[in-house]
Amino acid sequence: MPPFSPSPSPIPAVIAVLIHEGRTLLVRRANPPDAGLWGFPGGKIEYGETVMAAALRELLEETRVVGEAKEVLTTLDVLVRSEDGTLQHHYILIAVRCRWLSGHPVAGDDALEAQWFRIADLCPEKLAMSADVDVIARLAATPALKGETAYG
Repeated sequence: MPPFSPSPSPIPAVIAVLIHEGRTLLVRRANPPDAGLWGFPGGKIEYGETVMAAALRELLEETRVVGEAKEVLTTLDVLVRSEDGTLQHHYILIAVRCRWLSGHPVAGDDALEAQWFRIADLCPEKLAMSADVDVIARLAATPALKGETAYG
């Protein structure tokens, strides 16, 4: 009988979706997947870390901005395939709506750049972005279901 070989599991990760004064905070990624593309600050959830704590940690590490985690907006499956189509990685991204508390963006950790973008200006044809950044930013900018106003 061949030795047991467990199949790989999806990798849980977060993205911090911060909206402030009609703008969203994005970082240009230094590492794969999505190296060179603009996306939300984020990364893998550490063992024993909550989703909300992971989003705030990644936000601070990648941008030096302090936020408050409010709620989970949505989840995304990111399937990274090799040139021959073989699945290499499966990330489950949990998008967390965050509120700005303090700080000005400065690229840190694995970000090449960090800056604010007007949500109205997010267009995949004009800005090299990770998948659905524009859609998620617009979702985050809508008032929360609890009757709150949009953050910022």
